[in-house]
Amino acid sequence: MKSAYELAMERLNKSAPVTKMTDEQKKQLAELDSRYAAKVAEREIFLKEKLAAVRAQGDFEAVAQLEKQLTSERKSIHAELEEKKEKVRHAS
Repeated sequence: MKSAYELAMERLNKSAPVTKMTDEQKKQLAELDSRYAAKVAEREIFLKEKLAAVRAQGDFEAVAQLEKQLTSERKSIHAELEEKKEKVRHAS
């Protein structure tokens, strides 16, 4: 007799089967993670330098704008990363 968990997992596998990734796909995903982590770090360093300069001047409107820009750029870089990762995952 199967448990409710086992039955639920069987139903889940029928609707969305688990796919195995090849070593090459895993390598590509790791490379993408590394590359995009570097992009995020680069943008953070660049904008944090600007933030420090603007804070020293006391321009709090510009500080808020730069923080908003940093958040926006992080989101767009992460979205781009996820899009590329999905392409790798679904490549045969």
